[in-house]
Amino acid sequence: MRAVLSIGSNMADRWALLRGVHAEFRGELVAASPVYSTPPWGVTDQDEFLNAVLIVDVDASPLELLRRGQRLENEAERVRVRHWGPRTLDVDVVQVTGDDGAEVHSDDPVLTLPHPYAHERAFVLVPWLAADGEARLHGRRVFDLVAGLEASEVESIRRVGTLEDGER
Repeated sequence: MRAVLSIGSNMADRWALLRGVHAEFRGELVAASPVYSTPPWGVTDQDEFLNAVLIVDVDASPLELLRRGQRLENEAERVRVRHWGPRTLDVDVVQVTGDDGAEVHSDDPVLTLPHPYAHERAFVLVPWLAADGEARLHGRRVFDLVAGLEASEVESIRRVGTLEDGER
């Protein structure tokens, strides 16, 4: 199965934390976006995030992939004190496609697929589009989803480097 992972951090050594996720999936990596500095979303009285998207081919169920991401979050000592608050590491499963290329849908409260808010979040869509210019979500081109966002939100996202090279 192919999965799109959105990764982010706004605490501790953000670069090292994102590179750790990249290293975890290196053998399954199809594509990685550049790293972007993004303003916080939802709760705005916190530091900017570093965000990126990884596209991976994994031999695991969506729930096993979620658990793998949660393990990485736990290793980064993520604490969930405030919804949308600061975090050392966030690993979200945004989309999963089966071997036939069809989007996997799940209403499971543990893992809703596709991610229920991905279509409205520039910090997910802009990196995803950079990793895969042909990406689609809910049958729509990610390019069109980005174009439908407020221009100021898209313009606030700045490319700052790559996971391979670090900060530039």
